[in-house]
Amino acid sequence: MATDSGKKLFVGPRFRRIRQQLGLSQTQIAEGLGISPSYINLIERNQRPVTAQILLRLAETYDLDLRDLATADEDRFFAELNEIFSDPLFRQIDLPKQELRDLAELCPGVTHSLQRLYAAYTEARRGETLVAAQMADRDEGARFEANPIERVRDLIEANRNYFPELEQAAENLRDELNVSAEELFAALSVRLREKHSIVTRIMPVDVMRETLRRFDRHRRQLLISELVDGSGRAFQLALQIGLAECSAAIDAIVNRAGPLDDTPRRLYRITLANYFAAAVMMPYQPFHSAAETLNYDVHVLAQRFNAGFEQVCHRLTTLQRPNARGVPFFLLRVDNAGNVSKRFSSGTFPFSKFGGTCPLWNVHSTFDTPDRLLKQVIELPDGTRYFSIAQMVRRPIAPHPQPQPRFAIGLGCEIRHATKLVYAAGMDLEKAEGTPIGVNCRLCERENCSQRAEPPITRTLILDENTRRVSSFAFSNAREL
Repeated sequence: MATDSGKKLFVGPRFRRIRQQLGLSQTQIAEGLGISPSYINLIERNQRPVTAQILLRLAETYDLDLRDLATADEDRFFAELNEIFSDPLFRQIDLPKQELRDLAELCPGVTHSLQRLYAAYTEARRGETLVAAQMADRDEGARFEANPIERVRDLIEANRNYFPELEQAAENLRDELNVSAEELFAALSVRLREKHSIVTRIMPVDVMRETLRRFDRHRRQLLISELVDGSGRAFQLALQIGLAECSAAIDAIVNRAGPLDDTPRRLYRITLANYFAAAVMMPYQPFHSAAETLNYDVHVLAQRFNAGFEQVCHRLTTLQRPNARGVPFFLLRVDNAGNVSKRFSSGTFPFSKFGGTCPLWNVHSTFDTPDRLLKQVIELPDGTRYFSIAQMVRRPIAPHPQPQPRFAIGLGCEIRHATKLVYAAGMDLEKAEGTPIGVNCRLCERENCSQRAEPPITRTLILDENTRRVSSFAFSNAREL
């Protein structure tokens, strides 16, 4: 975050969150910064500014990146609140946007609670029997988790998709193995056999059937389907080692999340084991250095680290180590029906939690050009511009006559970071025309969009049997209250 010696900033809530993440009291951080605890209290209540000198001292004393005080999280929280309060449920409430911004900045905990409450409401509205059963549970201490997948996604984003304990454990493992990317699978197999008495076996598809990986606890065998490619096999072995050797670290991270029901707790553990596996295949320091040197060329990185396109893209979103950060990417994975199965916003891109994505984003076009990497400058209704690349991936293959699974991977960043990418070389990013997209149709208020699937829920639908417009839906200019 750029600043000058005379600039004063009111960033109390963000300052408080950083202090809490460091595990320090107001008195402790005051001692470290050489100021009084009462001044820290005033800073966190936004009654005193944070000067540039204090910011620099904070960064030097606690080895922090000043970008931790940037507004990325608040922008994401605001986008999520805006989506929630655009629901017709709140049609009669004239809620100014500035109040939503204030809430996102000053009360992130309230924002998160509203997200969970709205998610529970949408699930209940769909009439799911499981929701009804959980809500009817009157046992003391019973908790309602509306959507375990969204809950875990929230936890990943709350940690900025970076877990230093797992990064360090993965780097230690690679240092012990001391092998190249091509030799990793064999080395991991030996590790499992010699340290954990687990034998790795590649099994025929007619034996594994619909299963790609299975750990037989009784026979101490890790069975992997022959359909899994080389990078996938190494990943599965690393994941198994993570569950065996990093269980305590994973449990500590899970426990920091507070009370969780069994389903999100299990999902979080699996997600963290996957994180460790990717960190083993692509250790932080060499991967970050290679990404910077190669200008984030995904295909070359995949070749160098013997990884898949999707694996590299996902790994790029985790480069959040203080003083060694990469480009803050966002990532999306969709199928050819538009269903989103993976997303990470890096705190900058306002993905919708309760809907799909804009069809004008060319991530959907990759299914028509399966062997091409597409690039695009996109622009949201508020004028924010992003640069993105997209490519279709197949994983893993399926035996005939089953359909071959295909997904589209979209990877992007704010336009100001695009100059670091090989894909933007030769482009005049300032003059490049951005494709106007929306978060999704239900929240987008752009008029005359031929791809619109439904009218915005914030506008009144206009029906005229005598007129046919480019868009299938016409709506009023006035926002509904």
